[in-house]
Amino acid sequence: MKRIWKGPHLMKPPPEAEDLPPRLLGLIGQGVESIETPALVVDADALGRNIRRMADFATRHHMRLRPHAKMHKSVEIARLQMQAGAVGICVQKVSEAEVMAAGGLNDIFISNEIIAAPKLLRVAALAYQMQQRGGRLAIAVDSHEGIEMLAHAMRMTNASIDVFLEIDVGQGRCGAPAGPEAARLALEIERGAAQLRFAGLHAYHGGAQHLRTPDERRMAISHAAEAVGKVCSLLSAAGIEVPLVTGAGTGTFSLEAASGAWHELQPGSYLFMDASYARNHQDNTQPRFEHALFVKSQVISVSADRVVVDAGHKSHAIDSGLPLVHSLPGQASLTYADAGDEHGILRLALGGLLPLLGATAWLIPGHCDPTVNLHDFMISVRGGLQEGRVESIIRVDGRGAVQ
Repeated sequence: MKRIWKGPHLMKPPPEAEDLPPRLLGLIGQGVESIETPALVVDADALGRNIRRMADFATRHHMRLRPHAKMHKSVEIARLQMQAGAVGICVQKVSEAEVMAAGGLNDIFISNEIIAAPKLLRVAALAYQMQQRGGRLAIAVDSHEGIEMLAHAMRMTNASIDVFLEIDVGQGRCGAPAGPEAARLALEIERGAAQLRFAGLHAYHGGAQHLRTPDERRMAISHAAEAVGKVCSLLSAAGIEVPLVTGAGTGTFSLEAASGAWHELQPGSYLFMDASYARNHQDNTQPRFEHALFVKSQVISVSADRVVVDAGHKSHAIDSGLPLVHSLPGQASLTYADAGDEHGILRLALGGLLPLLGATAWLIPGHCDPTVNLHDFMISVRGGLQEGRVESIIRVDGRGAVQ
């Protein structure tokens, strides 16, 4: 009889034995204490609640939800989000789109500019494959050259693709200026090559996501909404309807929803919530999300004023700051200090007792996206970090998919 491999709110047959190391397969059904360290662990209960809260928010506010899969890079988790009501997913790289499409995802938006000709040929080939099975691929552009090169690649496969014009709504990264130039580019897409379908505007303000106070974020999104409205007015005057405005992230999605300027939300980090997002002051207009991603580490050395754990920055990204130490009930509050590739130093924050040699320390990564990209697998635990059991092994399908 085939063993059933149970993931969070999903049951499916297991991968073949050779696809997963035996030590990982052997963890399924075991207690959390059996997980070797350092390891990336998902709290399946918190994950499920986060998925439902965002899906419920989108439904209540009549918004489309297209979560960013670049954060978790997992086909299985993307399916869970789709099952909860998401219309599709976002990715940033062609290789991420290829991984997700190979896993059966059928509505994918590459929310980034692709300029290299070989990559555009891959985009065209993927668009053709997805079109043949009734799927949909979309991409962002922000330049005349990008539109021309995309059209050339698409003509070579006789496929079509949805094209979003990205506009700069305040981040100062990618995006056409929100004015006449944006209108000209939208006209070029709308009235240009038959293979390109003008799908609307991509208006994402990444810089607003980690502004710490709600007032700062509210002001940034207010200015972004003005930019969206300006471009929409210019296009309307030119006789072009904007089918959809897509954007928003975990830090601001309730503001985009309330503005009336956006139709689709693209949050990603709400699923796991990292230490950087924990530093944001809560906006009561949006639901609270729980930390669901942890690095399990072990105390491997003790001193009078500190202990050392076996999780350094090879196991968690530090671009958005060091991890927080997640204290379980009855445990002292601890701080984490960087000690190199393989080690971290924990010290008492407010008094109490340091953990003993061999004890477990749970770390909340500073930035979940690049932390996930450091690992081949996430270990899903149901029942909590103290008493829970390993429910499944979630493959990071898109690990290293950066092209």
